[in-house]
Amino acid sequence: MSTDSLVMVDHHCHGLVRTDLGREDFEQLATEATTPPAPGTSHFDSPVGLAIRAHCAPVLGLPPHAAPGGYLARRNELGCAEVARRLLAAAGIDMFLLDCGFRAADLLTPAEMERIGDVSTREITRLEAVLESSAWEGAEHLADGFGATLAAECAKSRSVGLKSIIAYRHGLDFAPARPGRREVLAAADAWLHAGGRVEDPVLLRHALWCGVDLGLPLQFHVGYGDPDIVLYRNDPTLMTEFIRAVSVPIMLLHCYPYHREAGYLAAVYPHVHFDVGLAVSFTGPSAERVIAESMELAPYTKVLFSSDAFGLPELYLLGSLLFRRGLAATLARWQDDGHVDAADVARITSLVCGGNALRVYGLDVHG
Repeated sequence: MSTDSLVMVDHHCHGLVRTDLGREDFEQLATEATTPPAPGTSHFDSPVGLAIRAHCAPVLGLPPHAAPGGYLARRNELGCAEVARRLLAAAGIDMFLLDCGFRAADLLTPAEMERIGDVSTREITRLEAVLESSAWEGAEHLADGFGATLAAECAKSRSVGLKSIIAYRHGLDFAPARPGRREVLAAADAWLHAGGRVEDPVLLRHALWCGVDLGLPLQFHVGYGDPDIVLYRNDPTLMTEFIRAVSVPIMLLHCYPYHREAGYLAAVYPHVHFDVGLAVSFTGPSAERVIAESMELAPYTKVLFSSDAFGLPELYLLGSLLFRRGLAATLARWQDDGHVDAADVARITSLVCGGNALRVYGLDVHG
């Protein structure tokens, strides 16, 4: 838990791996690439690699900038559980909103995350995961009963929000309107015959609108991610007509390099919020600049913190540490230039780090 009065809510993250990792497996979790590094190089040769060596090594009892081989040897000497405990404690996060919809069997469950991190945990339900797990019920159920299935799944997991990866499966340039039943039936029938993951934009839109009907905050991956994404189709302004058509809270995740576009949407639509989550850890030494740019236009009641940590506890620590530093440096410049006073700085920090998430998701960090 946080050691100061600041409440940190990580409003989008994933579980940790269960086992010790060899170098290859560790490096693949420390990049959004899905292939090994180029011959003669390492995924440590990156901004996030520099950040791990600079900021995580001391928490594990090593000097800053420890060599990658020594860092990984120390990691395995301590064991994955002890590494997780140390790094999560140093992260100072008070609540996780956990997306369990990807590789769940490989990662710690929400209950296990609570225990190892001494952190309150809530779940976010991934729409596409529920849709794919409902395939056995047939096309008519997907068309007529998916909303009830989604509601039941959210009730079972006590979810506080929903997540869509339509950015990966299609792009954010999807048709904004709710699809008709006949469209959904035809698309469901074609998908069930073809098999595989859901990529049909009609089914993806159907899941989105079933999510809208539940009234929960709806998260969207935006911008930077693994090579499944076609980046130019992930500008969040492509969703403008959908945003205008709904009233549920829209949560734009990560957003880089479209964080200024996300800030614009948050400035002009009352139900749009955003973060620069994944970008913070992966830009490492440049994270402060990304955070400052994200604060240029958006109301500070619309900016949230997330780490998008997946698998590695290092990413929780880097997400929290670099975000706090970047936000503090940005606000210090504002104060030095006379734009804010100390009370403004304290209020903005409190809202962005946790207060906004508590309000939008209807949470009590102590409950």
